[in-house]
Amino acid sequence: MGLVTIGLSVSLDGFVAGPHDGPANPLGDGGGRLFEWWTAGTEQLGPDRRFTPPARSREVVQELFDCGAVISGRRTFDIARGWGGRHPTGAPFFLVTHRRPTEWVGPGTDGTAVTDGILNALEQARAAAGDRPVTVTSASLAQQYLCAGQIDEINLNVVPVLLGDGVALFANLDKAMDLECTRVVESDGVTHLRYRVRK
Repeated sequence: MGLVTIGLSVSLDGFVAGPHDGPANPLGDGGGRLFEWWTAGTEQLGPDRRFTPPARSREVVQELFDCGAVISGRRTFDIARGWGGRHPTGAPFFLVTHRRPTEWVGPGTDGTAVTDGILNALEQARAAAGDRPVTVTSASLAQQYLCAGQIDEINLNVVPVLLGDGVALFANLDKAMDLECTRVVESDGVTHLRYRVRK
């Protein structure tokens, strides 16, 4: 069984999107800065031709693309317009939601809507991923899985910007958690950090 990881770009002050995010302003005010490093290189990496990370980020990005499944929340899904039914990593994705969407999931897509909770979504994602990692890519779900003791690693792409407000990655944790830093990669416009969650 593969690891369960969090994988997100984040500002130095802990936000994954700026204030006033939504479908018309997907990353919020100033949040676009969090993803500039994805296109700071010259060579394409992964299934999406828009992704040209810097040379020192390529190993980290390749690991992201090698995940076996992705778990996303409804807010992220709606803002991203369901990625058109195909997640940028190329992996199958599992949408945790109370209301099944009418498009971008189901037959003909890589998406599955899960309406009966985070643990069922994780079970389905693990089955799809096999021995490869399952990556959680929404702040609220990251918090829920951390509180449920289901996260093995936290992978952060820390961008040197202070957003001041927005969608906080670690806003609603119900207990202290000890982490062990297992990797630091300094790159152009981003520092990649990996932490093991001590259980």
